[in-house]
Amino acid sequence: MSNKLPTLRQFQERFPTEESCLEHLMATRYGARHACAKCHREAKFHRVAKRRCYECDFCGNQVYPTAGTPFENTRTSLRDWFTVMFMFTTSRNGVSAKEVQRTIGVTYKTAWRMCNLIRQYMGYVDGDNSLGGKDGGIVEADEMFFGGVDKRGEDDKAIVFGAIERGGEVVTQVIPSRKARHVMPAILKWVKQGSRVATDELLSYGELSENGYMHGTVNHSAGQYVSGQVHTNNIEAFWSHVKRSINGTYVSVSKKWLQTYLWEFEFRQNLRKHPHLMFDLLLQSFPRPKARA
Repeated sequence: MSNKLPTLRQFQERFPTEESCLEHLMATRYGARHACAKCHREAKFHRVAKRRCYECDFCGNQVYPTAGTPFENTRTSLRDWFTVMFMFTTSRNGVSAKEVQRTIGVTYKTAWRMCNLIRQYMGYVDGDNSLGGKDGGIVEADEMFFGGVDKRGEDDKAIVFGAIERGGEVVTQVIPSRKARHVMPAILKWVKQGSRVATDELLSYGELSENGYMHGTVNHSAGQYVSGQVHTNNIEAFWSHVKRSINGTYVSVSKKWLQTYLWEFEFRQNLRKHPHLMFDLLLQSFPRPKARA
């Protein structure tokens, strides 16, 4: 199977109608047959006309495949939702709400809400696995300043901590400051003890060695960017891509929603070797609702 991104034509052939989108949700969330929550019999569910639901062949209990998803209480068609999700998984630099508005013909408010919910689900699907370990690759850690306007005596830029395992995944987290009391908890949360960690000369990383990490630094202020295997080039390349993409596509992002945009770029970065799986994984991100007692 090719690992190339699907084309727009392939997407349109796969999901030509609203019905095909609903059938796909039913199949991925419940399967062809499943135990009915009401009569507890293994049943096949048939489609109910003019409603987004399926009915048990034995007792008539109804199941809504859209329950517990952003599609549950929306008048926007499933095909429009699937189209926007396809746009997100085939774009490298992000998808703006304005582009969604122009593409599917909804209001800007609706387009923004759709994009926001999809980014949140991208973060849910991707998760945040721990990085490094004694047998893992070198983990590069760094911080990024984002947005805001520099004013005298005032610093309103957002600060983001990031760590990337060479050849592996990346994690990001918006933090209040670059001080050790905020940087170290992020490292302890995402990077396994015993890992080899490469950072710049920021003093906040000074406690890494005493916390069980093998720590190497490069002195950027002295013009040193590589010292043997110690460098932060990968995480800085990721920051560069994020900044260019946000500035070029979204123009401006508030601190309140910055983390959701970072989840979007994490999702693409962590699935970069399997781009053909992005869309399907996103469609499968909605767990089956728990049956009511």
